[in-house]
Amino acid sequence: MSNNIEKYKKDLEKLIKHGESLQIAMECECYPEQYEKALGDKFKEFKKKLPKFNDEYQSWYSEAKVLIKQLLPDRLSDFERHYEKPKPRKDITSDNYRIEDYLQGLSVTRGWEKEKVVGPDAAIPQFKQQLAIVKAVSSRFESSLFDIRQIVQADLFDSELEAARELIKNGFLRGAGAISGVVLEKHLGQVCENHNIKTRKKHPAISDFNDILKDGGVLDTPSWRQIQRLGDIRNLCDHNKDRDPTKEEVEELVNGVEKFTKTLF
Repeated sequence: MSNNIEKYKKDLEKLIKHGESLQIAMECECYPEQYEKALGDKFKEFKKKLPKFNDEYQSWYSEAKVLIKQLLPDRLSDFERHYEKPKPRKDITSDNYRIEDYLQGLSVTRGWEKEKVVGPDAAIPQFKQQLAIVKAVSSRFESSLFDIRQIVQADLFDSELEAARELIKNGFLRGAGAISGVVLEKHLGQVCENHNIKTRKKHPAISDFNDILKDGGVLDTPSWRQIQRLGDIRNLCDHNKDRDPTKEEVEELVNGVEKFTKTLF
């Protein structure tokens, strides 16, 4: 458990530090004169050390989304809203200008004199809010209300999949497939719980969880098909006596289960 907690903390600290640098870079891009006035001769060297917002924001955003989805899911839609352009949008104002607009360099002017209506600086408050949401995640590690069940579960899943790989090395393919299938089944059950999706079956299987997650809009069709395939391999390991599973099939199962336990929440 401690390994995963420490990993999350380190990832979070790195994200926050990177985000703070991106905020300074964004402000410097929007208000270079103010920064140059404040820093004088040191401005050029200072600017060189800053990240390029347009180059690095998307990777920061993608990484932050995964962390928020796992640890602060009730704020995920807020986080995304500060990036995505609202639809529909008849007029562009400082209230509905988003980071997506900033990345495209969008500015709106009025009349022959090109009077500024809204420009890239309107995205600064949006990014500040995103960074504030990321920082809010850190309080969950210190709060007595923090639910560590999923972090504990993640460590257990890692151990079980590691055990499955050892079984594959030693030729115990059905055993490796059975262990991986149990991990996938447990994880899909947790995902259903996270999204308040219920099944009427007393003992639902992988296919049952897979179907209701797709119906609930959590899974897209390609992911649903991938999980269906993993469930078929698991059944081959557990039930099919006509032929043994191949090593390649069981490795596909283990790798697929690992992928979904790390990316589906």
